[in-house]
Amino acid sequence: MHDLTRCVQHPPISHEGFSSLAVPTYRASTIVYDDPQSFARRSERGLDGYTYGLHGTPTTRTLEAQLTALHGGVRTVLVPSGQAAVAVTMLAMLLPGQKVLIPDTVYPPVRKFCEDYLTPRGIAFGVYDPLIGAGISELIDDQTRLIWMESPGSGTMEVQDVPTIAKIAQAKGVLTGCDNTWAGPLLFKPLAHGVDFAVEALTKYVGGHSDLLLGSITVKDLALRKALKDVLRMVGIGVSPDEASLALRGIETMGVRMAHTGRIAMEFAERLQASPVVSRVLHPALRSCPGHELWKRDFVGSSAVFSIVLKSEFKDRIYPAMAALRVFAIGASWGGTRSLIAPMNVTGDRTVRPWDPSESVVRISVGLEEPGELWSDLESFLTATAAA
Repeated sequence: MHDLTRCVQHPPISHEGFSSLAVPTYRASTIVYDDPQSFARRSERGLDGYTYGLHGTPTTRTLEAQLTALHGGVRTVLVPSGQAAVAVTMLAMLLPGQKVLIPDTVYPPVRKFCEDYLTPRGIAFGVYDPLIGAGISELIDDQTRLIWMESPGSGTMEVQDVPTIAKIAQAKGVLTGCDNTWAGPLLFKPLAHGVDFAVEALTKYVGGHSDLLLGSITVKDLALRKALKDVLRMVGIGVSPDEASLALRGIETMGVRMAHTGRIAMEFAERLQASPVVSRVLHPALRSCPGHELWKRDFVGSSAVFSIVLKSEFKDRIYPAMAALRVFAIGASWGGTRSLIAPMNVTGDRTVRPWDPSESVVRISVGLEEPGELWSDLESFLTATAAA
């Protein structure tokens, strides 16, 4: 064999005696076939077969299977981000002339997707009060194809009556989807409550280290999975096995990380209620949070993310006061090892439940730093807010 050939054809080696706890990272664009007949019939392998790297490798399939098991579904589809998970679901389910209902507290880019992408293409959307519960029935018309939920709501943490909305939708032949990123499958399982699509930004708790972008859609109906995969194939969307590998590593410690940060976040939320700078604390586990009783009924715990509303007289002092922070980082996303804080512009994203523009929302995400140092940092921020 010529050296040039040896450079590109790998010699076989024995795997006997090798057993690792880590999931191998299988990178591939080309999938090799044993014979031309197999290549010609590759479409017959189905959605679970390997045909081309874009459509899956053993690494991505392992992550899909693990998420499916955690959610109690039948299949999971991976996409490049949480936003992509929402967008792909809507693209797969909605046709011109149909409509999607979204909560007023939805992740703002989802509303923009509905406004700027779906609407010009003849797909309507309606916005509903996240606390509407059984009242959703009155908003469902012949156009309605999909009801979207996000519970707790983005930034302001309202908890929706997911089982009731799902039950009403199912009775009317309407599909439902839920962005479950705040809770993850460890704290809430949308499919078990009648939802058709459980969507998550794996960027957050599954990744766990603020170094990957990934999303997932889990379903309990193979026909829905096929519709999702058809869209991904047509537009050429796939995910990297390297990203999946990072997610597989992160998911192993997700339970202990969420338990720790959820406990610390709850302690902070309770203590912050007494701050003279804070008007109210938005945390689903607090009785004062809209939808608390629903959280108590449906969830098995709380995560590391909550918000505080600062009193109106301190509105102009928030940005300068953030200079006092030494442990918290200022940034979007959450679920990693670092604690984050971010001012939220809620007013412009609400239409059904208008937000008082004099009230400032600050989102807090607890990480893995020493709790005493974190609390001291928050106190410094609040003190600076009051004194600025």
